Amino acid sequence: MSPSSHGSRTTIAAIATPPGTGAVSLIRISGPEAIAVADRATRGKASTATPRTACYCRVYDGKESIDDGLLTVFRGSHGFTGEDSVEFTGHGGMLVTREVLACFLNAGAIHAGPGEFTQRAFLNGKLDLTQAEGVMDLISAQTRLSLRAARSQLEGTLGRRTTEARDSLLETLAHLEAWIDFPEEDIDPQTGRVLRDRITAVLDTVRSLLATADQGRVLREGVRTVIFGEPNVGKSSLLNRLLGFERAIVSDIAGTTRDTIEETINLHGLPIRLIDTAGVRESDDRIEAEGIQRTVRQIEAADLLLEVADGSQPKPGRGILPHTEAKHLLILNKTDLGEHPSWQGTSAVRLSCSTGGGFDELSESIRSALHFADADWGDHAIAINARHQSSLHTARVALEAALTLLDDTSNDVELAAIDLREALDALGEIPGKVDTEDLLGVIFSTFCIGK
Repeated sequence: MSPSSHGSRTTIAAIATPPGTGAVSLIRISGPEAIAVADRATRGKASTATPRTACYCRVYDGKESIDDGLLTVFRGSHGFTGEDSVEFTGHGGMLVTREVLACFLNAGAIHAGPGEFTQRAFLNGKLDLTQAEGVMDLISAQTRLSLRAARSQLEGTLGRRTTEARDSLLETLAHLEAWIDFPEEDIDPQTGRVLRDRITAVLDTVRSLLATADQGRVLREGVRTVIFGEPNVGKSSLLNRLLGFERAIVSDIAGTTRDTIEETINLHGLPIRLIDTAGVRESDDRIEAEGIQRTVRQIEAADLLLEVADGSQPKPGRGILPHTEAKHLLILNKTDLGEHPSWQGTSAVRLSCSTGGGFDELSESIRSALHFADADWGDHAIAINARHQSSLHTARVALEAALTLLDDTSNDVELAAIDLREALDALGEIPGKVDTEDLLGVIFSTFCIGK
């Protein structure tokens, strides 16, 4: 089922700018009656406007003028949605914007749902599914690297790579099935090295894309960075210093932090989710003990652990921490008070939350620990999401199974063809080249209204 086979018979309208008061606002209309709807509210301005050229007009509610601004008409495939659409840019007050939208709704449009404009662009063949997801990633990007990855996806890099892999597999499968269905035609089955090489090439592409799953999760969700240590070593002070403002209460009273506090910073283009936790110690206080248990759970789920210790005090005995594969950095705080001899020779980042010394070194140490420098991303910032990962995993398993069957000449070649069909469908799900009705509602429901 191709995207273009989905028709859009309704005309939708929505405010496309964020809620609030601003200099300007934008209202978008799309659908077969978009120009007629705009005509009714602007007294014929839309139908006489030069396409893709902004023109001045007024919006009317009956006889009364509600707002004036710029109207732009996009006919057919020249618009974002691939169908007739109109955009009105007016004054940015909340009330006037809602009133202008009401004029267009009264003129025959219906209110758009979340992501409905982008969904129509997909259904009309203007975007593949990865590009549609890239739109939302671009909107929600918080760092330079996440913006770069979203831009790459919006430009179709991921869609092209998966489509090329699928096309190659489709050609291989077609040849193999022709040999199975028409043995009398003397078709070369290519069940030897050539067939294996072509399948292996597709498998290599799938594996290389799967390798970007961690990068994709980090760019979209941030690096889960847990700050932990004994009470009164400066964990909350470290959080406040990294954020640049007083987020956590700092006190010399042990047990002040009893719940986790989470904030996000941008470090070298990476979103770092800083999680300040309760001090780890034995406690009879039930509330503090619950906070310590939450600390343990955060440590188990962390990508990076920042263990804070008081460098001016004797080195403590090692506590019992849950098993974790997270990267780990030891931070010796309070270096302005002098370092206790027991820390001599200990590999750690030495800093002072009081004076601010050592924070450049901490920043570089975090970057090095995460291995997410520009060079690690290569020429193209492809970062798959959980949906892509699931489809690619299915394709990888099916391709590996097909190769295993082909390695044993006693197996029926048709069994390998079944696995190749499964891999083909899985790869097609990524750009939306197979039936994706159940998937669309899930993806586009996460979009904002008006996009």
